[in-house]
Amino acid sequence: MTRPTRPNPLVHLAYLVTILVKGFFGLLEFTGGAIIAIFGPQRLNTFVLQWTNPELYEAHQNQALILLRHASHALAQTHGYFVIFYLFVHGALKMTITAVLLRGHGAWVFPFASAILFGFIGFFCYDLSHNWSNWVFGLALFDTLTLALVLNEWRNFSRR
Repeated sequence: MTRPTRPNPLVHLAYLVTILVKGFFGLLEFTGGAIIAIFGPQRLNTFVLQWTNPELYEAHQNQALILLRHASHALAQTHGYFVIFYLFVHGALKMTITAVLLRGHGAWVFPFASAILFGFIGFFCYDLSHNWSNWVFGLALFDTLTLALVLNEWRNFSRR
């Protein structure tokens, strides 16, 4: 007779932390989409340019500010509809899945979350095959870790 194995508390804690991080980033994405929708890409670009004015930083080269200025300029060249849609949908999806996973109710959420994570990993791999980015690679690794933890939690959920 085999005894059921007890879930590792550290693995469960890692699962909770990664799910919370995903939910937090979902909230940031949703909020970013709302900000772009309310103010518009051009006004947001003007604000970013004023806020990151080089005189404020006494000619210090801050890579994060340079990337922010570049991104806001690129966004200002568009209407922003796709970006707004993507941020709303992706952020809402992350927050919803986070809430359901943290509640621990409903076995349906595990395969659903796994399929979405697998889809993102596939998209990241496709994107990396055309244009390498350390950021995208990092996101792909984080999603792979999250997928492994979700699958492990699903296995433990099924045993209960």
